[in-house]
Amino acid sequence: MPYAAITYRVKPGHEEEIAEIFAGFQRVNTPDLPSDEPGTTAGRLLGTGVFIKDDVMVRVIHYEGDFAAVGRHMAAQRGVHVLEEKLQPYLKEPRDTSTSEGFAAYFKDATMRSIAQLSVDTHPAAQGS
Repeated sequence: MPYAAITYRVKPGHEEEIAEIFAGFQRVNTPDLPSDEPGTTAGRLLGTGVFIKDDVMVRVIHYEGDFAAVGRHMAAQRGVHVLEEKLQPYLKEPRDTSTSEGFAAYFKDATMRSIAQLSVDTHPAAQGS
């Protein structure tokens, strides 16, 4: 089950204000990621974590399935747009995430390159080696 990370460049010195914003975050309406095919899902959002240090904030996303579906699903969530609006004053570089398209573009551009993902499932001892 893969992980992805989204970066945010924020103004340093506002860690507490940003933590307050995330403390009130309205979670997505369902962890199941809709598919273009009726009655099927494109994956599942398993969990997220948000970390901040100085001027860098990272959201780690644990998911199953199609990562692009995660972005589409999040872009359609009202709580995500409320959070993005509240974050605007603390961002180093303003961005337009008020529309689903704008959010999806930022989500894609801010995704960090994954260079390693290890789990108990990929551990040599789990493989019988």
